[in-house]
Amino acid sequence: MGRKKDDKGRRPGRRALLIGAAAVVVGGAALERSGLSRLWWRLPGAQKPRVEGAVDFGGARWVAASSANYRGADRPDDYRIDRVVIHVTQGSFASAVKVFQDPGHGAATHYIVRKDGHVTQMIRELDVAFHAGNRDYNERSVGIEHEGFVDDASSFTDAMYAASARLTARICARYEIPVDREHIIGHVEVPGADHTDPGRHWDWDRYIRLVRAAGTTRT
Repeated sequence: MGRKKDDKGRRPGRRALLIGAAAVVVGGAALERSGLSRLWWRLPGAQKPRVEGAVDFGGARWVAASSANYRGADRPDDYRIDRVVIHVTQGSFASAVKVFQDPGHGAATHYIVRKDGHVTQMIRELDVAFHAGNRDYNERSVGIEHEGFVDDASSFTDAMYAASARLTARICARYEIPVDREHIIGHVEVPGADHTDPGRHWDWDRYIRLVRAAGTTRT
């Protein structure tokens, strides 16, 4: 799981800065109304329209994390997404959901994959989840928790690998992320991280192979 409160505040992204610069150039010139209707959500402080309970991965169940455990954003327009970070809960699925709903926890991932392959989404991919223990990696990644323990090889079931691979394949396709170990990483590989997950029992060769296979089929 992620570290507590590693991502306070919000700095304007590249898109917001560019729009601000453009506004200075335009000055008082009137903008065409239909253009404004398309671009209003790109202005600093605005957000894309949201649908309550919507998920980014078909088949996922929505359970909202506490808003204290993530930061509202408009990715990939304000922050590009170029990483998937693999986590292990070090506990049960139910315990992970509980702590991600706790505003005092200060951390949560976008998704949790259960041992039976069930996928729960708790934060929209648009938003910055506090999961990696590194602000830059939080802003540029999607975090996926997996139910289990790093020292228990039986935690990582066939159903879990298959479901997680389909999820990661869709994320990679959506944001044009290369399917390789440079862009699909463990929490332990995040600079400055003090976690060891997913641990030595996580089969990276198998996982990357499954992600690539899932990417060649429609999910």
